[in-house]
Amino acid sequence: QVQLAESGGGSVQAGGSLKLSCAASGYRFSSCQMSWYRQAPGKGRELVAYISRDGTATSTPSVQGRFTISQVYAENTLTLYQQMNSLKTEDTAVYYCAAQYGVACEKQAWGHGTQVTVSS
Repeated sequence: QVQLAESGGGSVQAGGSLKLSCAASGYRFSSCQMSWYRQAPGKGRELVAYISRDGTATSTPSVQGRFTISQVYAENTLTLYQQMNSLKTEDTAVYYCAAQYGVACEKQAWGHGTQVTVSS
């Protein structure tokens, strides 16, 4: 069974840092795209950053230079990270991990989300 478990959310003041983790299990995720999304109150879900199948990391302009996505694959478990520095109040959202999987990476699994709250 495919499972994604996020952790690392919390409450910080503006300018602070948090590191999110997402442990992916139940499938070989190492060759498909892994992503972080977020959803702020009253807004739609937004793609924040992803690592593509070839290992290239891409992030949305609003977090470039502040957020870093990375992943580690070990012992049949892939862990996706997102280091978030210089946090702003507008970064407040529920952050979701998403993983493509399947023979052609045609399926997508979602985590349950972790809350990040940035106060001024």
